[in-house]
Amino acid sequence: MSEEGKPGLLGQIKDRLIRSKERTAAEGRHITGSPDRGHERRLPPGQHLVEKWPVLDLGIQPEVPLDEWRLVIDGAIEAPLTLTFDRFMALPQSHFVSDIHCVTTWSRYDNRWDGVSSRSILEMVKPKPEARHVIFHSYDGYTTNIALEAFAAPDVILAHSWEGERLTREHGGPVRMVVPQWYFWKSAKWVRRIEFSAVDRPGFWELRGYHNEGDPWTEQRYS
Repeated sequence: MSEEGKPGLLGQIKDRLIRSKERTAAEGRHITGSPDRGHERRLPPGQHLVEKWPVLDLGIQPEVPLDEWRLVIDGAIEAPLTLTFDRFMALPQSHFVSDIHCVTTWSRYDNRWDGVSSRSILEMVKPKPEARHVIFHSYDGYTTNIALEAFAAPDVILAHSWEGERLTREHGGPVRMVVPQWYFWKSAKWVRRIEFSAVDRPGFWELRGYHNEGDPWTEQRYS
């Protein structure tokens, strides 16, 4: 905060971004009203293809050195654990190709990810019977929520690399979530904690007008 008690430049940028997103949600922009429930088309309704990968964040891109990065996995599970980056890289590695769809209407096909699959994580931590939801916590303070069944989908990955190269900071490195079946705001960048919960807890954008799930084919953009 400045001496006058006003937010600094980054705070002002973040506040403007939040207000803009809230207006977009309140106005229901980009919704076509023509859902594709059968996934007959590869491109979801209201989306357009891009070749480059746009950068979207809250105006903060945390710098997390690899030797300081930690991933805490806790909550309603039998075997909580904390991973260093070396331990994370020593886990069984998976390689997926998936499309990504951003709520801001861009989509990018055939993204190659390297990392640890969510199913490998589930095998290690063993969710308790009451676990129904998963909340992602990021190093920039961001949170988002998905159902346990969405986390357990076969193409969900904790990615450290994209297109054969380590994830850059701007795209969520060292490690980010990739949840291809939902809009990309559910794929938290700079992930630091995965919390399993018996109760649902909407995250940053879900509390500001975005849908609690986010299926691109049924246009679940906003609540």
